[in-house]
Amino acid sequence: MSRLTSPRNPDDDTPESKHRFGLRLIATYKIVQALALVLAGAGAFQLHRQRAIDELLDWLEHLSMGDTGGLRQHLIDAITQLGPGRFVAIGVIALAYAALFMTEGIGLWLRKHWAEWFTVIATGSLIPVELYELFREASWIKLGVLVGNVVIVVYLARIAMQPHRRRA
Repeated sequence: MSRLTSPRNPDDDTPESKHRFGLRLIATYKIVQALALVLAGAGAFQLHRQRAIDELLDWLEHLSMGDTGGLRQHLIDAITQLGPGRFVAIGVIALAYAALFMTEGIGLWLRKHWAEWFTVIATGSLIPVELYELFREASWIKLGVLVGNVVIVVYLARIAMQPHRRRA
């Protein structure tokens, strides 16, 4: 490889090399999100039978969660209201989002220009929903997710707008 095309050249000051760490960090975040959603989707598919829901509710009722401000009861109420039919839909939605996040993560890891724009659009489109959720019921976690996603969108938009060298 020549000095200009080597991805490990410390003198290489292309946008791709300048932002390698940031892209890999965001890619890792997206891949971890995807894996968590795969697990959540698999769990949701397990709850499509009433017997599985009853077992989960029984487990939650006997779980010692300390002073959690009613978290256990909130979970029990939410699961009871959903019922088995909705868990299949939740599983499908979780897997669809997992596919989206995995596509973003792999594309960013491979430093593909399309992945930068894809992530800007996909992540940016969720910001209004996150704002709504934050104003509906504020929490530090929701605020952190919102701020993190805004930072990701701004960072990737700045990178994506820079001229990119064509790869051979």
